[in-house]
Amino acid sequence: MNQAKKNVGLLVLCQALAMTTMTVLITVSALAGSNLTENSALATLPLAVMQIAVMLATIPASLLMRRFGRQVGFLVGTSIAMVGGGLGAIAILSGNFPLFCLGLGLIGIFNGFAGFYRFAAADAAEDSFRPQAISLVIAGGVLAALIGPTLAIQSKEWLSTVYAGTFLAVVALQIPTVLLLLGVCIPAMPAAERQSSGRPLAEIVQQPAFGVAVAGSMVGYGIMALLMTATPLAMVAIAHPFESAASVIQWHVLGMFAPSFVTGFFIARFGVLTILLTGTVLNLFCVGTAMLGESLIHFHIALTLLGVGWNFMFVSATALLTEIYTPAEKAKVQATHDFLMFAFVALCTYLSGELLNRVGWTGINIVAIAPLLMVFGATLWLMRWRQRAIA
Repeated sequence: MNQAKKNVGLLVLCQALAMTTMTVLITVSALAGSNLTENSALATLPLAVMQIAVMLATIPASLLMRRFGRQVGFLVGTSIAMVGGGLGAIAILSGNFPLFCLGLGLIGIFNGFAGFYRFAAADAAEDSFRPQAISLVIAGGVLAALIGPTLAIQSKEWLSTVYAGTFLAVVALQIPTVLLLLGVCIPAMPAAERQSSGRPLAEIVQQPAFGVAVAGSMVGYGIMALLMTATPLAMVAIAHPFESAASVIQWHVLGMFAPSFVTGFFIARFGVLTILLTGTVLNLFCVGTAMLGESLIHFHIALTLLGVGWNFMFVSATALLTEIYTPAEKAKVQATHDFLMFAFVALCTYLSGELLNRVGWTGINIVAIAPLLMVFGATLWLMRWRQRAIA
């Protein structure tokens, strides 16, 4: 096996463990947060803090990797996750809500680093294989769908206070990640490329494809976070048991990552913009299904559609982004993209609890419609713009 394929394989497993960490947190954090504060509107604040930390970490993470290489950056992020998981467990045991927010913030920094696994795979792949490499790394999240919710259920009673043990599981997940990362070998950027920054960022962001790529990622990821974060709270509030909520999240995460085994091939066959449009339509079907009822089957179908829609939007938007920069420009373009994306995700995550309290499950789904229609329209415009440019 050549080193490029080995890198992609190892990054798939690292992504799997990173997303298992996030799946465990998504399943329990809002519920744990609600146990630590009397204000139910603040239940999703720790997750919002985590997403803000992701946003703030993206730029320094990208710059650190530009200077020292991908492997060093990923190892730094994984070490921070261990500390965050430990603080989360201590916070739950001591009933300390601010400390709980800090723990999730540190895990958010880790996720800011882990978000570059997909770009690392793109770096390791030839141009023709790049969409598939990105897609395969994201497919590593299938493991998260299979074991994440189960791990959340099994670990929530490990310690004397419910959910505290789950954060010890988060720490444990980082140990094999470190071992895998030791085998990753992506050459650092040559000195000549590090010294050159390429075109000014202001010039790059004026490209129509940049705007559509960022909009697709922001809305696809943000709406997913908005609805997914609210789901366990909404289900428990209407008397669905925690195990049912965990099952819905499991199918949602499976929907997020299982399509990645074929999404790259779909992009190569039908085009990146067609798959971005398809993802937007699937998310609109998710919203429609959620508005039809609050039975377990409605939640299952809606959240599975949300996962598949996210996958198509996120993978295609990432692939579109890789078309618009040179190697010397990639650090600042990738960092800008992820900063904007996670800023919107953080906002959606925080608003999730507030909107659920104010307008309910149906209302929060109605809120998702306008951003999705905006991306649908922008993608159609770019398709026609490209067709006119070719003609």
